[in-house]
Amino acid sequence: MPLSNNFLPHNQQAWDAQAAQNSPWSQPVDSATIAAARAGQWQIHLTPGSLPAGWLGEVHGKRILCLAGAGGQQAPVLAAAGAHVTVFDLSGQQLAKDRMVAERDGLQLATVQGDMRDLSRFADASFDVIVHPVSNQYVPDIGPVWRECARVLADGGVLLSSFFNPAVFIGDRDPQWAQQGLIRPRFVLPYSDLEDMDADALASRMEKGEALIFGHGLDSQIGGQLAAGFVLAGYHEGMHPHPRFEIEKYLPSFIATRAIRQARAV
Repeated sequence: MPLSNNFLPHNQQAWDAQAAQNSPWSQPVDSATIAAARAGQWQIHLTPGSLPAGWLGEVHGKRILCLAGAGGQQAPVLAAAGAHVTVFDLSGQQLAKDRMVAERDGLQLATVQGDMRDLSRFADASFDVIVHPVSNQYVPDIGPVWRECARVLADGGVLLSSFFNPAVFIGDRDPQWAQQGLIRPRFVLPYSDLEDMDADALASRMEKGEALIFGHGLDSQIGGQLAAGFVLAGYHEGMHPHPRFEIEKYLPSFIATRAIRQARAV
């Protein structure tokens, strides 16, 4: 099977490995965090900083989909706060983290494994809120993600999403440039590891089991939401606390949006 058609199982295996290694996005919250959430003291994150005030509000009784957001971090907190939570993720090992917290702390949440671009197992208007933290860089086409989010959200439902600033994908990653404090533009958006990375670097990435990355422009990230039937209701940016690339020292790596699902035509 050509690699272009085989990125999904590769990325699934990459995230299963990250979960096994307890990467930062694979470290479940502790019981004290769950107890605090039950008492009304909780927060979730779309970017490294706090969620902007007023973006989520009261979640008790809300139907929430944590989309490509497993790892035992966000979903259990929301469940402890009283939401009816479903976690959807490509990685079975990441989902196992959520189940572990649920069993440990007596929480009710559902876990479903699949491709974020295909939510066909959910009926129309199944959710009131979708929380979709930085993850759509793992698929080459995000139009289906936004369309499926719009379909499964109820009218007036809220989509909270975050993604990387497209600018972080354009620079040459050869460390010689960073050592000189230079940013050398090399790649044109949209970016794809499969199409833009040279063969040796791609082979090395695959051999190391690192997830394949796709960089999307704002026309796809924000314009795609608008085209799918959302109205933008909030915008937030955040700097990377530990810059990986020279460009991240000068502009925010993270962008988050709050979007509202418009009413369906009668």
